Amino acid sequence: MKRVIDELNARYMNLLTDFGFHRIFAEESNKELLIDFLNEIIKEEGLIADIQYLPTEQWGNYRTDRKAVFDIFCKTEKGEFFIVEMQNAKQPFFRDRSIFYASLPIQKQAPKGVWNFRLKAVYLVAILDFVLFKDLKEGNEQVVERVQLIRDNTKTVFSNKLKFAFVELPKFRKTEKELKTNFDKWVFLLKNISKLEDRPESVQGGIFEKLFELAEIKQLTKKDMGKYRKSILDYHDVRGAVDLAREEAREEAREEALEEGIEKGIEKGIEKEKNIIIQKCLQKNMVIEDIIFFTGFSKEQIINYKLNGAL
Repeated sequence: MKRVIDELNARYMNLLTDFGFHRIFAEESNKELLIDFLNEIIKEEGLIADIQYLPTEQWGNYRTDRKAVFDIFCKTEKGEFFIVEMQNAKQPFFRDRSIFYASLPIQKQAPKGVWNFRLKAVYLVAILDFVLFKDLKEGNEQVVERVQLIRDNTKTVFSNKLKFAFVELPKFRKTEKELKTNFDKWVFLLKNISKLEDRPESVQGGIFEKLFELAEIKQLTKKDMGKYRKSILDYHDVRGAVDLAREEAREEAREEALEEGIEKGIEKGIEKEKNIIIQKCLQKNMVIEDIIFFTGFSKEQIINYKLNGAL
């Protein structure tokens, strides 16, 4: 609760909350912020000069297909598509979800009738408040993990029409004094702006002038302040519930592994972790759709737990 109070009394908003993220990046009047940020993440010369925001709710080719709700969905002046996602809690099968999301704009490009299959590029940019890739030693880690289709034999690009960029915030450890590039400044502010009392000397002027102005809590209307307060509570509730559930499950798994053997203990621990996560989410009165979104569990699993108390 102290962290919630501290953030509500801070000078600047937490940009990793749903409200803060959308206020900065998802409003038409602020699109130069999103353009600048995406150009820093993708690092392709002259990639984006302008964008058009598109509806964030996307279906497959038919209404009976599963839908996806993006945080931000936009198209560049060249016709290329960008999906921008912000994810705070670690989610099972997040890589699979990223592929599914990116597949929808690809499918949507197919017109009726004769078509030559020429596609516009689709980019998915995910801002993650957790580590997704753990295969490099600390110190050699890259904050942005870029992924695309590669030929196995030659290690050359098979196609540049599908690209992913995963921004893993915990891997960024630079201090204010170490900020040199625009990329450094963007990632530092995403992580730390709500902890700042004043603007750092290394982050002044330019695009960041508008960012600081928009992020000031005192600029919020009474209605927006209510939305931000709820967003802060949701942010900490979800992170707290999921993180605590996973830690409790791991501890119980370790204990059971000692008693029943490693393999069986780990198996039980995984099931128990799922149970505890669902239980705590339900205790927070989260609706089933939100639990599915944050955990990756199926609707059937959650309903079964509600009915029987177990998966």
